[in-house]
Amino acid sequence: MHVAHLTLQDFRSYAAIDVPLEPGVCAFIGRNGQGKTNLVEAIDYLSRLSSHRVSSEAPMIRSGAERAIVRAAVVRDGRTAVLEVELNPGKANRARINRSPLPRAREILGLVRTVVFSPEDLTLVKGDPSDRRRFLDDLLILRTPRLAGMRSDYDRVLKQRNSLLKTAGNARRGSSSQEGALATLVVWDEHLARLGAELLVARIRLVEALRPYVGKAYETVARGASRDDADLTYKPSLDLEGVLVEQSSIEGALLAEIEVRRKDELDRGISLVGPHRDELLLTLGSTEARLPVKGYASHGESWSFALALKLASYDLLRSDGDDPILILDDVFAELDVQRRRQLAELVAGAEQVLVTAAVPEDVPAALAGVRYVVADGTVTREGAVSAERAGDTGQAGAGQEDGPVADGAAVEDSVSRET
Repeated sequence: MHVAHLTLQDFRSYAAIDVPLEPGVCAFIGRNGQGKTNLVEAIDYLSRLSSHRVSSEAPMIRSGAERAIVRAAVVRDGRTAVLEVELNPGKANRARINRSPLPRAREILGLVRTVVFSPEDLTLVKGDPSDRRRFLDDLLILRTPRLAGMRSDYDRVLKQRNSLLKTAGNARRGSSSQEGALATLVVWDEHLARLGAELLVARIRLVEALRPYVGKAYETVARGASRDDADLTYKPSLDLEGVLVEQSSIEGALLAEIEVRRKDELDRGISLVGPHRDELLLTLGSTEARLPVKGYASHGESWSFALALKLASYDLLRSDGDDPILILDDVFAELDVQRRRQLAELVAGAEQVLVTAAVPEDVPAALAGVRYVVADGTVTREGAVSAERAGDTGQAGAGQEDGPVADGAAVEDSVSRET
């Protein structure tokens, strides 16, 4: 899988731009603030319908514009499809495939897969539990896009249930308003348990599938480590010891725990039971003396674990039979020389690797390929050269003609004819 063309309209700093891309390595080089990360953010947005940089869509709309459009020609198994998402802040986003509208934007999920490495990855280790839950859910949806609907339904049920808990908790004891809220709450308890059980089962099984890949990746990127040093464990908000990891068993356990915690939930006005309260525990050390990465690991160990999580995600997606697009967003500036080399060697064989860097020297030799200079709102292609040839000649772009990328209309017409 790779992106052959990227077209942006009113996305971030770009009023209109189109960038033809190639399989293999594409490196975007430019000073901070020139817009190189905006390009790879747009491709990642098509994959997840969310950004690795911000939690809302408003910052992705160019100042003064009402909407933004991200369009990409994606090649998969030799066939090209044009995917498009229209971002409308405050309104429903729209999605199209080959210009045909989809009923819901989330139906575009799964058609392109990305794995992003960025400086923000450190929050997977040092951030809040919500960062790790989001990591799991993003990976779940990449593997099984239909779970996006279930995840959205769970959030809706949780919001409604919290509102009822506040209403019932604030009402006078025994009043008709409290009795009505409590009666309605029973229905939402069942919805929460049903959807929560489905999400819990999916997360637990994902962690079990991811675990061996994390150990292998950590051994590769951390000096002197073994594959048994790094581990991850899913910790639910209730005790599931002895409970089968299946829908009906966990649904029953959730309902029972909700009943036990009823008074606490009414007092606090929030749902205290469910996957929205769960944690992904990351640990380092021998089996006999494991310690949580957060709070105990050094900066280097934390970075190694964050990289291991992303590498494991990539390997797991590949095991499903599809080669995701790898995005390395300004990550090499955060790594020492050895980790740069190790990461570059590990991902160099991917079908497509998109790299951003402030200076050419930040891109390891193993990732020689097509390079683009990003400056003053323009993206100019320098050329392409294989890693082997780069080592022999020391020149980039031999045999390639430098020049600005094509304009959006020309590329869109070209892609339309291809499809």
